[in-house]
Amino acid sequence: MLTAIHPKLPMRNKAATKEYYLNVLGFEELGDPNFAPYLMVKKDAIEIHFFEHKTLNPLENDGQVYIRVKGIEAFYQTLLDQNVTIHPNGSLQAKPWGQKEFSLLDPDHNLLTFGEGK
Repeated sequence: MLTAIHPKLPMRNKAATKEYYLNVLGFEELGDPNFAPYLMVKKDAIEIHFFEHKTLNPLENDGQVYIRVKGIEAFYQTLLDQNVTIHPNGSLQAKPWGQKEFSLLDPDHNLLTFGEGK
């Protein structure tokens, strides 16, 4: 029986990734903060893990995560109120497949797409 998934994304700089997820997006840190090449963060019912990839070219990074949200409009507005940068092509939209979605790019250009169904 599968019970959860915790995607692993690349990060060039743990301090920058930690700053973004904790202080911008409101996640909390899990695990051993002194283990330099790895970072685990959690918010509500999701976790995202990060592994060190110092030579990553963010413009060539294809890391992506799709995150289901309840109350996407309120969450989106909270991010706008905090001046969080929304992906240039990722503002909140109703999609033809029945989802409302928006997207962000983290410091390493991992794409975070947030979606809520009807």
